[in-house]
Amino acid sequence: MLTQVQKCESLAALHRSDSAWVIPNPWDVGSAKLLQGLGFKALATTSSGFAYTLGRADGEVSINEKLLHCSMLSNATEIPISADFENGYAEEFAGIVENIKRLAETGVAGFSIEDYSRDQHKLYEFSKALDRVQTAVETIAELGIPLQLTARAENLLRGSDDLEDTIKRLQAFEAAGADVLYAPGIKTLDQLKQVTSSLRKPFNVLASFIPQAKVADFNESGANRISLGGSLNFAAIDPVIKAGNEILKQGSFDWLGARASGAELSRLLSD
Repeated sequence: MLTQVQKCESLAALHRSDSAWVIPNPWDVGSAKLLQGLGFKALATTSSGFAYTLGRADGEVSINEKLLHCSMLSNATEIPISADFENGYAEEFAGIVENIKRLAETGVAGFSIEDYSRDQHKLYEFSKALDRVQTAVETIAELGIPLQLTARAENLLRGSDDLEDTIKRLQAFEAAGADVLYAPGIKTLDQLKQVTSSLRKPFNVLASFIPQAKVADFNESGANRISLGGSLNFAAIDPVIKAGNEILKQGSFDWLGARASGAELSRLLSD
């Protein structure tokens, strides 16, 4: 069993890679173990995917539920877990510090913090957003655990197409000490190049907004890490919806032919 520090170091090494790599997003222990069994080297939680497992919408999960989820995934896997920690589950700096310390106890190797208030439904002002990232950096240093911090600029995801402000925020987060930068909502490879060319540290791109692109395309456009958000969860849900509709509307079970092999699933879960 790898220690938490070893998982942090492994995640940091992946971020030093010259080639883009994919960090998929499991939504429960089973999907995490399955993705590990397939050969992925690190995983990231998904706020929307996890909320689905509780029958809720994205943003409706409590801090205690998120911490338990992170602990379960970390304990069930041998590879690094990076947590989608939303806005740190706190508006005030003292709350961010306390929550990061609690998150560190779950065994995760890293986490992201965003510049969007889910309570107030708006972006934090630039100075406050920067101070929050700086607070996270200082808290990690105080802990002495090399957690990898991903700083997220949420403009493009929250209805603002202000790429200039997005880049300004990312550059400030980079200077403050974030290990990885992330701006979910980038929709074109040209836009991605514009962002990555303005940064020096690794950049995470959300693949679901540029579905036609391949890993090589993201690599050429300057992305280091490729995440999927809730997309795998949504893709897994779709067959359930279709199967349910087939049963109810047609009274048939043709969907059974598309089932995963029980033996294959057992093999992947045991790895």
